[in-house]
Amino acid sequence: MAAETAASKKPKLGEILVTYGVITQNMLKNALRRQSQVGGQIGSVLVEMGYVTTATLLDFLSKQFGVPSVNLFKLDIPSEVLKALPIEKIKEYKVLPLEIDNKLTLAMVNPNDYVAIRDIEFILGKRVNTVIVPSLQFNAAIKSIEAGDTGSFRGTEIEQSCDAARSEGAGDMNTLLRQMMETRATDLQLTAGVPPSLKMSSELRRLNMPPLTPEHMKNYAQTLMNPEQQTRFDQFNDLDFAFTDKEFGRFRVNIYKQRNSVSITIRRIPESIPTIRELGLPEELEGFALKTQGLILITGPAGHGKSTTLAALVDIINAKRRCNIVTLEDPIEYLHKHQNSNVNQREIGIDTASFHDGLKHIFRQDPDVIVIGEMRDPESFRIALQAAETGHLVLSTLHSRNATSTVERVIDIFPAEQQPQIRMQLADSLLLVLSQRLVMKKDRSGLILAYEKMLNSFKIKTFIRDSKTHQIRSQMQLPGEEYASIDVSLARLAGDGLITVEEGAKHADNVAFYQEAVKGKFTK
Repeated sequence: MAAETAASKKPKLGEILVTYGVITQNMLKNALRRQSQVGGQIGSVLVEMGYVTTATLLDFLSKQFGVPSVNLFKLDIPSEVLKALPIEKIKEYKVLPLEIDNKLTLAMVNPNDYVAIRDIEFILGKRVNTVIVPSLQFNAAIKSIEAGDTGSFRGTEIEQSCDAARSEGAGDMNTLLRQMMETRATDLQLTAGVPPSLKMSSELRRLNMPPLTPEHMKNYAQTLMNPEQQTRFDQFNDLDFAFTDKEFGRFRVNIYKQRNSVSITIRRIPESIPTIRELGLPEELEGFALKTQGLILITGPAGHGKSTTLAALVDIINAKRRCNIVTLEDPIEYLHKHQNSNVNQREIGIDTASFHDGLKHIFRQDPDVIVIGEMRDPESFRIALQAAETGHLVLSTLHSRNATSTVERVIDIFPAEQQPQIRMQLADSLLLVLSQRLVMKKDRSGLILAYEKMLNSFKIKTFIRDSKTHQIRSQMQLPGEEYASIDVSLARLAGDGLITVEEGAKHADNVAFYQEAVKGKFTK
């Protein structure tokens, strides 16, 4: 009775994989649902769904049962070894002879089946050594043995047949989108030569599928694009767009050519627009979003949440002001519903040819708030500055390293003779620069936001006007309500135990200052 109680309390494989962070609780729930539909062992179901690799499954099976594991796909078994047991006994006991000398080595789905081991030892008059094998591989081996004429077993052939079976489903975009949603991955990456890959917490995880072919990629692209988009892609070899699927939600897609093949990146867009509190941004940001005039710039590297922050600010304006909001986006990611404001979202390439063209006539659209997905050329910057000076609130994003380099980039994009005037306009109209990074959490459960803020105080205005933007950087390392550097934000996260010191250093602007700031935080 005690032994039975102990056995019943022994953690199951799925629970162990969740505990070690290999899969999420949601992934286990989906796998258990799948298991109830198709049967089989949970480990093999997890492999089939692409949640774990065969190598990972073998490692954990070995630890759980306390016996060695074996990958049947890497083995060849001679016919004389297989004939040691009748095929009926192999199927009945779910065992596979691997090697015969003084003892018999058996691959088993359940190496704790002592009744089967005892019976086989009695039949053959030999001691048995057991190793564990995934049920998926065992079932494939049985099918091969029953269908074969030679009575031998070749693991590579079995693996190829399993890969071919999985490959048939790999061309189904719905299957991949479902995997993406069930695993809560942020991105799905499809490239010829490697299996479909999911990005989870900024780390790439390849699905347990065969490498994609150029033909696969062509089929994926045709599935995602309509005829008009196909024409644009054929012309430019690069295409950005977004789409909404009734079952899986909204996604942003980039399709591009590489090495004469097609590659695709699909990013999941959350269904609801997060609040600034949910994003981990300062509450004071709301006050700036509700200003009626000026320029707000959200900056940082690609993929670090600029568009999401921009959407959160627009949502605040939409809810709390009665005004006309006009956005220019490439592509439209978050869909805003009209609340107290009207929100007119224009997509580059569909509603207007470019950011520049969209901005040329924007004043005729009577905007109170202008949202520019990204400013890329001098004329767009000029119109944005003009709008910010003449009673409009302008929000935009830029790819830049930090707040001070943002100021320099805006100025340097203009010819030298125009830069003094641009400095004056920027100093007068700028409200706030927010530079942000998404950093891996210490427990690797996801990403957390670190940010740098620079409010356009009287001191900052003077630095910008007097061409002393280089001095802003040193000022930002000092305590102050109007500015705070990314290094201070990272040090605070490290000091609170939310990120590792090493991870913070990867994103620091001044590593030496960051390390000193961390030490100061730890001593408090």
